[in-house]
Parts: sequence; structure tokens; C-alpha cells
Amino acid sequence: MPKVYVLPTKSPNAFATGRNPKNAAIACTEGIMELLNDDELKGVIAHEASHIKNRDTLIQVVAATIAGVISYVAMMARWAAIFGGFGGRDRDGGSAMELLFLAIVTPIVATLLQLAISRSREFLADETAAKTLHNSYGLASALEKLEGGIHAKPMPFGSKATSAMFISNPFRGGLLNLFSTHPPMKERISKLKNMNF
Repeated sequence: MPKVYVLPTKSPNAFATGRNPKNAAIACTEGIMELLNDDELKGVIAHEASHIKNRDTLIQVVAATIAGVISYVAMMARWAAIFGGFGGRDRDGGSAMELLFLAIVTPIVATLLQLAISRSREFLADETAAKTLHNSYGLASALEKLEGGIHAKPMPFGSKATSAMFISNPFRGGLLNLFSTHPPMKERISKLKNMNF
């Protein structure tokens, strides 16, 4: 049984954390408990418990670490290209431009892969929660309410770096869907409503 916490904010949301199922915790905001009915809240808790069961926190940490290493190596390659490393002065300069191009593109690709992993784990947690409860409509209804509730009351504190932890992105900004840690809410709801038991 994971520990359960309540966050004192009216922004409706929830998240799970912990390095493994024995050391896990689920947190819900006061706002989500006020917004959702019992079936919807049960769906959200099942979604968060699915993240724990599927060890998504560990997977996200590994993905973030790999993306960080790639970004660090790319930064070193940028400096090497700028200051003439990896070939000296006798080379024609083409390899420096290629190295600089790769040093710029590689971190972007690493970030996109990390975001794709995060989005796929959200779909998996939705599916696992629905199968556990033998009901997908509670979670689908909860996601519909959360979409409007978060727009009305975004999270007043925290870092955008932690947005992947929440069931729905708690911060609203001008980011493109391509750079979102969550799949589009309409797509998640549609997949849940089309599940058969």
C-alpha cells in the first residue's frame, strides 16, 4: 500500500512517486477531491497506482539520465567544434560543421525521445487502471473534468520540470504538443471510451 498525501492547493491534480512499489506514494490535491465524484477519483487513483506497478518513475529517471548524458556530450562537441578540437587546424573545416550540426540536433532528438516515452507511459497507465477496475468510464470522465479544471485553476507553485509526474499537465503555457510530456487529453479519453471489458 503506497503512502497517500493531500496537497493543499485548489488546482485539481494527482501524481505518484517512489523508486519502487515498496517506497511509493500517491498525492492528490484538495482541488481534485472536490472536483471528482467517487468513481472518477477511483479511476485517478488506479491510474497513479498503475504508474507505481509499471515502475514508470524508474523508467522516467533512466530516460532523463540518458537524455542528460546525450545533451552533455553534445555540449562538449559544440565547444570542440567552436575551438577546433577533434581534428586540429589542418583539416578543411567540414567536419567541424558536421560536428556542430550533430551537437545541436542530438539534444533535440534526445528530448523528443524522452517526451515520447513519457507520453507512452501515460497511455499504459490509463489502460492498466481501466483493466484493474474493469471500467474505463470513471477515468475518462475524470480526465474530461481535469482538463477544464486545470485551465480554470492552474498549479500556483512548482516547476515545469515536474509536470510529467502529474496525471494532467498542471501548468499551462505556449508549448507545442510536440514538446508536451502528456498525450492530448482528447486522445486519452477516446482510447479509454473505446476499451471493451
